[in-house]
Amino acid sequence: MTWARTEQNRFAHEAVGEGPLADAYETALRSTAPPVDPAAGAALRFLAAAIGTRSAVEVGTGCGVSGVWLLKGMAADGILTSVDTNAAYQDHARSVYAAEGFGTGRARLIRGRALEVLPRLADGGYDLVFVDADPEGYPLYLREALRLLRPGGILAFNEALTVSPEPDGPLRAPDPVETAVRETVRQVREDASFVPLLLPVGGGLLAAIHRPAL
Repeated sequence: MTWARTEQNRFAHEAVGEGPLADAYETALRSTAPPVDPAAGAALRFLAAAIGTRSAVEVGTGCGVSGVWLLKGMAADGILTSVDTNAAYQDHARSVYAAEGFGTGRARLIRGRALEVLPRLADGGYDLVFVDADPEGYPLYLREALRLLRPGGILAFNEALTVSPEPDGPLRAPDPVETAVRETVRQVREDASFVPLLLPVGGGLLAAIHRPAL
């Protein structure tokens, strides 16, 4: 098991390599917007490629790390719509995308609160929705993702395994972040329109295929 974890980490870090993505990691690690773990990033690239993603939504642009992973997996003409409240982060992300060779039309960066921006996006218009933002908002982002995804689309939530396995109770004060993440995992697991998978990469990547009943 130790070997497997070591190999996974080595494989993922080799995928980062050197260049703009590696530089973006360095910047992100010094910022208040931690980047996705390289193994989680590689998983995002895989998921995006697996369904030939042409349109994706990202909640939490950060310094552009996860956006690069998604764009690397998306179709050559795919467009990433990324939402964040921090203009400086988005400016940096834009420069990272350009340095990685993605044209200006490949990413649409929208500054604003996700719960104000997402309702303006088209119903069923997206192949993939990735959320790496305020975990307390995960249940609300899940509701929007369900509306945004086309049948067969994929949703993914970062840091889904960072909560305590013990539920809130009389001997443990409730934590709003843990409660929200735990509730999101529960809803995805119990919703018959999703085919879920909880990947043990990074802090945990909750992924699910949206497969509504015919």
